[in-house]
Amino acid sequence: MISKKFSPVASIINLFIFLIFIVNSIAEEKNSKYFNDELGTLSLMYHRFDENKYPSTNIKMDIFKNQIQIIKVKNYQFEDPDNFQKNFDSPKNEKKILITIDDAFSSFYEKAWPFLKKNKIPFILFVSTEPVGKNGYMTWKQIKEVEKEKFAYIGNHSHSHEYLLDLNFQDFKKDINKSIKIFKNELGYSPIYYSHPFGEYSQKQIEFLKKKFKFAFGQHSGVIDVNKDKYQLPRFPINEKYGDLDRFKFVVDLLPLQYKRIEPVDMYITQNNPPKLIIEFFENQKNIKKINCFSDEGNKWDKSNIVFTDQKLQVNFRDKFLFRRGRVNCSLNDNGWHWFGIQFSVKEIK
Repeated sequence: MISKKFSPVASIINLFIFLIFIVNSIAEEKNSKYFNDELGTLSLMYHRFDENKYPSTNIKMDIFKNQIQIIKVKNYQFEDPDNFQKNFDSPKNEKKILITIDDAFSSFYEKAWPFLKKNKIPFILFVSTEPVGKNGYMTWKQIKEVEKEKFAYIGNHSHSHEYLLDLNFQDFKKDINKSIKIFKNELGYSPIYYSHPFGEYSQKQIEFLKKKFKFAFGQHSGVIDVNKDKYQLPRFPINEKYGDLDRFKFVVDLLPLQYKRIEPVDMYITQNNPPKLIIEFFENQKNIKKINCFSDEGNKWDKSNIVFTDQKLQVNFRDKFLFRRGRVNCSLNDNGWHWFGIQFSVKEIK
């Protein structure tokens, strides 16, 4: 009798079973989205602190402290990035707030870091490796000091922080790979979190990033839920213009506006401008047709022209989106404000 261990027939059968398992796993992954009433994780994005000559990326420390106090008063929980990645696929029954800081400016280390450290507030600091140690940026010594705390996490923000869509694909890969190599040399590991510079990316770039990271954050507004793409995670930018306390109270109260899928898949507009935008919602989502959307095609914010067919919403844009970026924000007031945003990256046509 031939042992099963060495039986050719048994090997073929085992291979067949393995292939079925893989196919079914892929199918389950593609159909794993489902609607639920979770409260979601709201991610906030900061850059500079008390650098008043840069209002578009700056927040004043007294305002920042008041914002943190608002979160505490509302009894929302600060999300630890490790818990975020471990429990991403589980609906959130309590509101989570995830703090992120881009660019590792010196003002973060000098102003915000002592406050966050004292209060042990978890966060992700996204670092571009090329400017580290230059004027206005943190040094590796400072980054390592921050990173050693259990509640402080480091993320990758590319090497050069250039407009990466302006690079050819090989140069894009070189930029990312160079940053990973530097992180391994300096920290001993490559971060699992990535932040798209300027919130810009193409689907081709995302497919590459999936091989290097577990999560990637953009710069479009919205609340994270189990159905959001792990490589296109939304964040609310907070600065002097969009950081006043009344707006902040509104923002942190926002709930996920969930959807099943979006077309086009690729958010990089190269030819079809304006794109044909279709958002498919879940069958058991109530009052979804009360949604309102606003968009800035033609560089002018206005109410979007939307048409519903069954559970699919189509946005008929009034004009082309202008180079470099175009945005769409949709909201629904249904037992609280639900929100999601989309950012298109727009290629310059010469």
